[in-house]
Amino acid sequence: MANALQQIIRQRLDRQGWSYGDVARRGGIPRSTVHHLATAERLVRMPQPATLEGLSRGLDLPLDTVRRAAAETCGIHLYPADEDKTPDTPPDPEVDLLIASVQRLSSDDRRHVAALVESLLERGPKDAGNEPRGES
Repeated sequence: MANALQQIIRQRLDRQGWSYGDVARRGGIPRSTVHHLATAERLVRMPQPATLEGLSRGLDLPLDTVRRAAAETCGIHLYPADEDKTPDTPPDPEVDLLIASVQRLSSDDRRHVAALVESLLERGPKDAGNEPRGES
């Protein structure tokens, strides 16, 4: 049985009469990438945001639809956007990836991540961007 990403790619190719090359050209991504995403039974990791954006353009589908299908294929769950965002606010792929990836960590690693997040939140927004990179 085809995974979620394979299904949406196959449906669009069949419905529109497109080839992998057509999708690749429309989306500005390599044909080999489209072929891999359309034929891989399981993805080891979530494709890069730029790849998902290109696939979305190439398939003429909303980015969120492609992102959710890719996440499901990777075995991760994407949570809905924050309630306080307006409908025109685009989803943040980094937030989606962080949330989805946490589920794949060991319980010890999740505790470490939770402690880091709590520490960062305690600093407050005014301090968040003031430290030089690499110094914590």
